[in-house]
Amino acid sequence: MSRALSDHNLRAHSASLFAALGDETRLDLLAKLTGGVPRSISALTEGTDLTRQAVTKHLKVLEDAGMVHSARVGRESRYALEPKAIDDLKAYLDLVSAHWDDALSRLKTMVESDLD
Repeated sequence: MSRALSDHNLRAHSASLFAALGDETRLDLLAKLTGGVPRSISALTEGTDLTRQAVTKHLKVLEDAGMVHSARVGRESRYALEPKAIDDLKAYLDLVSAHWDDALSRLKTMVESDLD
């Protein structure tokens, strides 16, 4: 795969991840899942003012974005963080950071050459 295509795919995928993260409730749910132990909807609802239905809707958004996955255990679904999604976000932010570092380096060179 070419770098340009890879960068484009990374940007497109990252957009859906950032959109899913654009809600405080979903950020809270992800924080609860960072321990590495899959958790039920009931466990994720504990300590919140949210209904199970509201938590389920937020988990669906996160699952559609690939940030969590679920597995049936008996009569309930258990949700777990999908670490690859976090790695994808980090890769995108590293790409953006590299572009900015390059642009700032060019600006510095231009400014320094104008001072000479």
